[in-house]
Amino acid sequence: MHSPEDQLEILKRGAAQILSESELLTKLRLGRPLNIKLGIDPTAPDIHLGFTVCLQKLRQFQDLGHQAILIIGDFTAMIGDPSGRSKSRPQLSHDIIMQNAQSFQQQAFKILDPSKTQIVFNGDWFEIMNFEQIIRLNSRVTLQQMLHREDFRSRIERGDSVRLHEIQYPIIQGWDSVMVKADVEIGGTDQLFNILVGRDLQKEEGQPEQVVFLMPLLEGLDGVQKMSKSLGNYVGVTEAPTEMFGKIMSISDTLMARYYLLLLGQEMPDMHPMDAKKNLARSLVARYHGPEAGAAALEDFNTRFSKRDLDQAELPEVAITSLGADIVSAVVAAYSSAFNITKSRGDARRLVEQGSVQLRSEKVSDQKTPPEFRPGDVLRLDKTRAVRLIG
Repeated sequence: MHSPEDQLEILKRGAAQILSESELLTKLRLGRPLNIKLGIDPTAPDIHLGFTVCLQKLRQFQDLGHQAILIIGDFTAMIGDPSGRSKSRPQLSHDIIMQNAQSFQQQAFKILDPSKTQIVFNGDWFEIMNFEQIIRLNSRVTLQQMLHREDFRSRIERGDSVRLHEIQYPIIQGWDSVMVKADVEIGGTDQLFNILVGRDLQKEEGQPEQVVFLMPLLEGLDGVQKMSKSLGNYVGVTEAPTEMFGKIMSISDTLMARYYLLLLGQEMPDMHPMDAKKNLARSLVARYHGPEAGAAALEDFNTRFSKRDLDQAELPEVAITSLGADIVSAVVAAYSSAFNITKSRGDARRLVEQGSVQLRSEKVSDQKTPPEFRPGDVLRLDKTRAVRLIG
């Protein structure tokens, strides 16, 4: 058993902000399992590694003896969280949301301990509220509070619309905390406003206020912007093992320590950067696909890149007719077709100049002369990606 002080030190690792550490320590000293809330809106069937940062912290609370409450926002998902958004989210039907929720739970339990996880749907309480109750709930929050949100304010200043249903979102998320009597709510740094609303509503209801526990927004494969499907810099939890492994191997060395801490809850091992990156990729594949898949993905990577035996490796296929006339166009097209990654011509040009692009194991340096592509050729795009050309 860990003392409250030891628990606090463990939980602080990787956190972006805790409001406040003293409040959390006081709750840890209560001598009972705390209710740790994490809400998710199943707006898509699959999740990427960026979201697992919060799941990893929730698992850490579980391992310390606390109760995880995973709120499936079947009601809030129909609104769409406006946090950090430059425009309104498209509204989804309840049937689609429930299908997504089932898929999400399966993926979440690859991290969470099911025996210490309570699954609740916020539609259970919101769908039975009448209009008078909704009006009374809205009366607790002012329009000025809502307009203090940077995302709403920025949209208004640009002349973009902020729809009234979006203003409901923080209120609804906050009421979830009241309903489950949350002691702590975990969220990304973009959730600060929403979680603070929950504290206010809990106080009005005579409940102890939840601790705000914010986790960083994980940078994507580009190492700059947060991981996002729309930006194409993500690693999906359900992606094929070899694809997941290859994507992880493409991150920068400077990003490795952050991925270890936020995705595995570990310090980066003291080893050669290439070995550390392989260990990171193998560990993540093993978490989501099993130890055998992790070992196989490592072996496949070594075959394809470390041993440079690309001719015998299983590679994504790209039609020669889709590549364009010059090597820069070919690189852009191959990334998009085989890996669903958007590369600008400038990005592709830099890869060529750096000597990363190879055709038939030979570096391509001439950007002007149209390359001679043949069926069966291997076109290497960077250190971790290559494709096989077909007619």
